Amino acid sequence: MTSCSLGHSYMIKNIAFDFGGVLFDLSWEGAVERFKAIGLVDAEKRLDRYHQRGVFEELESGRISPDDFREELSQMCHRPLSHEEVRHAWLGYVGAPMDEQKLRDLDQLRSEGYRTFLLSNTNPFVQSWAESSDFSASGRPLSSYLEKCYTSYEVGIMKPDAGIFRYMLADAGILAEETVFLDDSPANIAAAEALGIHTLLVEKNGPWMAKLLSLLG
Repeated sequence: MTSCSLGHSYMIKNIAFDFGGVLFDLSWEGAVERFKAIGLVDAEKRLDRYHQRGVFEELESGRISPDDFREELSQMCHRPLSHEEVRHAWLGYVGAPMDEQKLRDLDQLRSEGYRTFLLSNTNPFVQSWAESSDFSASGRPLSSYLEKCYTSYEVGIMKPDAGIFRYMLADAGILAEETVFLDDSPANIAAAEALGIHTLLVEKNGPWMAKLLSLLG
């Protein structure tokens, strides 16, 4: 559903996308299963579907390094964990291979002149996959489909904090009223709307191109 109507005094020029649940299929259950497999017995309590808590939030907000996170997680699991074990667990959130149609949609939007961005709460483990040749069937990394990626761990701010939206607007040199943001989290959508950004609340892991084109008019 669209969360606000567009006026006629300006045009949408910029499109920002959430990552998990919007560009790739997000599987909380898959992540819980993998973290349990490496020894995190209470993974259901520690992992969140939208906004991480505790040491997981510290990682996604950039307050601790991947190595610090691995050491903390090793203590929780009562055994030393390798970087690859931790990365494999995080990638449990990736519920399916990338939907190539969504990637073609991103290419189409850029070819039509829209500036496209990522605005996501994520971490270096997931982003290392996104920026590798494993991301897509064609071997292209995520960044090749977008102008720029704004990630919580690099910016140091997590959605729904307004600061990460303001950072993107300022860094990209774009206006809120010329920007639409797609997310599957109502809280993140509300934060964007409060800044005057147009929004599209999408169904988790669902299609969005037809609704977006309708919104763009």
